[in-house]
Amino acid sequence: MNENKAPIIARASAPGRGGVGIIRLSGSATAMDSIVQELFKGKVLKPRFAHLCPVEDDDGQAIDQAIVIRFVAPRSYTGEDVLEIQAHGGTAIQQMIMDRCMRVGSKVGLRYAEPGEFTQRAFLNGRIDLAQAEAVADLIDAGSAASARAAARSLQGCFSKRITDLNEQLIDLRAFVEATLDFPEEEIEFIENGHVAQRAVDLLGQVQDLSKSAMRGKVLRDGLTVVLVGSPNVGKSSLMNTLAGDEVAIVTDIAGTTRDKIEYAIEVDGVPIKLIDTAGLRQTEDTVEMIGIERTLKAIENADVILHLKDVTRLADEEDQTAMELILPRLREGVEFLTVVNKVDLVKAEDTAVDGLLLSTKTGFGVEVLTQELRRIAGMSEVSEGDFMARARHLDCIARAQEHLQNVVLGIGSMNLEIAAEELRLSSNALGEIVGQTLPDDLLGMIFSRFCIGK
Repeated sequence: MNENKAPIIARASAPGRGGVGIIRLSGSATAMDSIVQELFKGKVLKPRFAHLCPVEDDDGQAIDQAIVIRFVAPRSYTGEDVLEIQAHGGTAIQQMIMDRCMRVGSKVGLRYAEPGEFTQRAFLNGRIDLAQAEAVADLIDAGSAASARAAARSLQGCFSKRITDLNEQLIDLRAFVEATLDFPEEEIEFIENGHVAQRAVDLLGQVQDLSKSAMRGKVLRDGLTVVLVGSPNVGKSSLMNTLAGDEVAIVTDIAGTTRDKIEYAIEVDGVPIKLIDTAGLRQTEDTVEMIGIERTLKAIENADVILHLKDVTRLADEEDQTAMELILPRLREGVEFLTVVNKVDLVKAEDTAVDGLLLSTKTGFGVEVLTQELRRIAGMSEVSEGDFMARARHLDCIARAQEHLQNVVLGIGSMNLEIAAEELRLSSNALGEIVGQTLPDDLLGMIFSRFCIGK
């Protein structure tokens, strides 16, 4: 039997002890008929109805009583015939039912499902597109209400519809340009009357808007890594505790208290943020402190946002200059860099005319402004109810689509129309990768391999 068509089985509920455990099977109608016939002694299962059925072992001894639901293709999650067995959630009970199913299903080639294989079959059978399939995993992994809502919108097709609508416009424009090639003597008139340049500009604007929404979606999914850096005793650990709302870092007046990086996860307006407190940056001969400083520099290389803290009472000291000299070479392209001037409660208002975001971790002054700045960086200041979940893969596809469309916009007056048509095709293909219309098989396997088993 073709392994890709063989019936599959897996636990659909989380492993471990629970009130209810769900076992899911999917395969052809013939395979499911055979399994149901032997497992439930010929009981007729009306599709989409719940049936109370005894589950017995090979010797007819009771294992459990289960609620069993049969879904008939194509009206099922996978687009195949699906059987769901809802029994008690004990580990032993679930394994006994799984073992019994495997023995009964051996005649029809039943095997354990690979990670994400149920959703992969749903995609291959046209029940959902690839963006929706990825949204299934994102919804399961969502760490905040905002990210869960965004993933749900993607699963409902919000993201896919925008892609499909854009692609239809691209294909229509490309078809017009290719038709113009058949009438070279009237090429200019066709281009002008067809408003090709304006249509390309409008499409580019739509792709740029899509890119902004996708970037917000990626932040909702992946969060931001915010690294607190600066010389010793500028208030990094105090700010860490303030933002965390908890005493997660030790705070003392002794320089070099923080020797290793400390990580803590928070949420700002639905955006997951990983805060990293780091060792103070300075010249030192202390071996342990040097190791901590090197870890700080590595954290800087992987940061989305750098909060460079300074002490308002010693802005021009040598240690602060040393810190900057260590930080700058490690900054990656595109990282957000914010200067935060702390301890403003220690000076008069007229002495705070300095560059940077003013802050006092002692009084809380400036904390709300800093939070709003993080929200702005995350793109959440423009968040809307229509936003969706997105991945780095999606951003790459959109960037390529935008680049090819930009080439058309810049060159439509002088560009060979065959080249323009090709650029439009490449732009369309890049968007098509998002929903799985144009995608290499190896990438498809990689995407679904990251799903949990049973989904």
